[in-house]
Amino acid sequence: MKNMPSVLVVEDESAIAELIAVNLRHNGFRPIWASDSVTAQRDLDASLPDLILLDWMLPGESGLVLAKRWRADARTQKVPIIMLTARGDEADRVAGLDAGADDYIAKPFSTKELLARIRAVLRRRTPEQAGEALTIGALTLDPATHRVSFQDKPLKLGPTEFKLLHYLMGHAERVHSRAQLLDKVWGDHVYIEERTVDVHVKRLREAMAAAGHMVETIRGAGYRLTAVPVSTAAVAEKASAQ
Repeated sequence: MKNMPSVLVVEDESAIAELIAVNLRHNGFRPIWASDSVTAQRDLDASLPDLILLDWMLPGESGLVLAKRWRADARTQKVPIIMLTARGDEADRVAGLDAGADDYIAKPFSTKELLARIRAVLRRRTPEQAGEALTIGALTLDPATHRVSFQDKPLKLGPTEFKLLHYLMGHAERVHSRAQLLDKVWGDHVYIEERTVDVHVKRLREAMAAAGHMVETIRGAGYRLTAVPVSTAAVAEKASAQ
């Protein structure tokens, strides 16, 4: 029998935390509650959860600061994070995603939507087991081992960026609209704005480093992954031409 997925709920309002915990238990999850940044860090140091629900406004360090720290730490950088916050402006959502969150949900929220987002993020986290390794130019992705490399050098990608790259490499040289990517990578039942795609494409390019040029922006249409010459000079020439 599989263990229940664990969810670290970092929320200082006890009523909200209890509501989330009850719904998580009833839906097959094991909630762990931390009411502040110190407790959350201690829980993470003890054991990694399957997912983190992280409130933006916390006593002491904010959720934004925690997300950035955990994304910078090799041990915690692949743990999915969903930000919970009353800050619903676009600039705040983008800031949360830029800090490393995989998704963002504004308060007040329905528990059904929250559970749907948790399941969707956990699905994106699970490595694709089927299919052979993909190679485009000097870029290689192996879904079985969840490894990505460029010019034989390993690249570290978060779970959403890995799934996004996997899809783009499996459909290379084709232009994909933001709506199409939301459907294929996030799922059409998840309520995420198209702006989310731009944020994750930006993070993907940053993680790909020298291979980031391979993900092209097609103005007014979307994104495309294309092969580039292996040599550094050729890559630089292509970058300067864009």
